Amino acid sequence: MKEFVLIFRNSISDDFKPSPEQMQQVMTEWMGWMGDMGAQGKLVDRGNRLSMSEGKTVKPGDVVTDGPYTEVKEFINGYLIVKTETIEEAVVLAKACPILKIGGNVEVRKVVTPEDNS
Repeated sequence: MKEFVLIFRNSISDDFKPSPEQMQQVMTEWMGWMGDMGAQGKLVDRGNRLSMSEGKTVKPGDVVTDGPYTEVKEFINGYLIVKTETIEEAVVLAKACPILKIGGNVEVRKVVTPEDNS
């Protein structure tokens, strides 16, 4: 089995202002989606959400800047790690992610181990 990181990206949109009930529904869908993957033995790490307001970027030359950047239209919202035989199987899991229903997207990336030359 290989491990893949599912990276959740979302856009900042003034148009999307969910009600508390809608947010509860989205959270229920997320928990169900992750629970299904866990029941299948495919969920390695539930990951975490990532802060939009507290972040820094470290660059060469001892340069530190604020981030995430407000001019960026899309931001990384969080991640989790799954294990599957192929990237195609990980993509199938990603296609069921609730973030897709609210305008976000999921990036699927293979975790490369030291013994992996791909």
